[in-house]
Amino acid sequence: MSDRNLNGVETPEETPAETLCIGETMLLVVPASGESLSEAKQVSVHIGGAESNLAAGLAQLGARSEWFSRLGADPHAERILRTLHERGVETPLVVTDPTRPTGLYFKDHSTGTNRVYYYRAGSAASALGPGDLAGLRLSERRLVHLSGITAALSASCDALLQSVIVTRAASEPTVSFDVNYRPALWSVEDAGPRLLELARAADIVIVGRDEAETLWGTSDAASVRALVPDAAELVVKDAEFGATHFGAAGTTFVPALRVDVVEAVGAGDAFAAGYLAAWLSDDDTATALRLGHIMAGYTLGAVSDIAVLPPRNVLRKLAASTDAEWAGLSLPATTNAAAEAPDAHPSDSHPSDSHPSDSHPSDSHPSDSQHEKEATHGT
Repeated sequence: MSDRNLNGVETPEETPAETLCIGETMLLVVPASGESLSEAKQVSVHIGGAESNLAAGLAQLGARSEWFSRLGADPHAERILRTLHERGVETPLVVTDPTRPTGLYFKDHSTGTNRVYYYRAGSAASALGPGDLAGLRLSERRLVHLSGITAALSASCDALLQSVIVTRAASEPTVSFDVNYRPALWSVEDAGPRLLELARAADIVIVGRDEAETLWGTSDAASVRALVPDAAELVVKDAEFGATHFGAAGTTFVPALRVDVVEAVGAGDAFAAGYLAAWLSDDDTATALRLGHIMAGYTLGAVSDIAVLPPRNVLRKLAASTDAEWAGLSLPATTNAAAEAPDAHPSDSHPSDSHPSDSHPSDSHPSDSQHEKEATHGT
């Protein structure tokens, strides 16, 4: 991990983390006892961010990971950084913006329907732009990870993705891109062409079959591949059926695990973390897909999106299962309750994100929670 100087400011190591994840993380407030927000007397405070969740998943699996964004000069930022450090994520280059706040959102689930209220207009993260890239030491990384959520936050955020993914230099690292379409952030008409452009320029692309159908009118994994033919690796997740990988060696399909869904968010980030951790370890494709399913499976069965996990060697052994072993696999119970950090809770991978310029509620459909778990993992 990185060190802190005499003023308590984190300073980067001589060698930066091999993986850099870029995107917004916000403070999340939820009623502590399941009451409505209008009646709750106590609330729980957590953090939420798709890219930082992925960084935490990589760290859990033993990979050095770093998260970069902009945060306000406020206690919310302090909580976010502390929580990520507790999860093993490095944050030496995060920018503190004294003129913009850290984003904030509230979750209300009292009626069985998720209602999420976002207050991210003018957030520090929405000011991310190409100018932030100069100090990120991209050429020294092995992998940079981004998602389509960032592209929708502001014009400058979209320009950052343009620089990292589309117009990057040949010397820059492998880029992984999770499409992560959020319908309340932007329309299909706006998002479809732009997310396709970004996906076509990335090296590793992760997308749900259903979101690809919504965005691009594709009907199956093969038709997604036809639209994104040049990505070195394309992973198409298909709900409860499984995930299909397209690469130089051909096509690999691994069926999903059967798990009981407890909480509806974060499984997509967990899947991507498992897959990319295996990629970083140079594991074979089937092992990478299985590790993605395993990470997502534990997240599906947990309240938080940073789930309690068995030791890394157990996870790796499960991912190395034969096809026959995989078909009958049940995830082993976990006993290390301390692994589930108190701030590990729903991420910004919620399906009902609101427009970045709005500060009013965005409603999700009653089935969105279950759908998000299935669509982002394949349970």
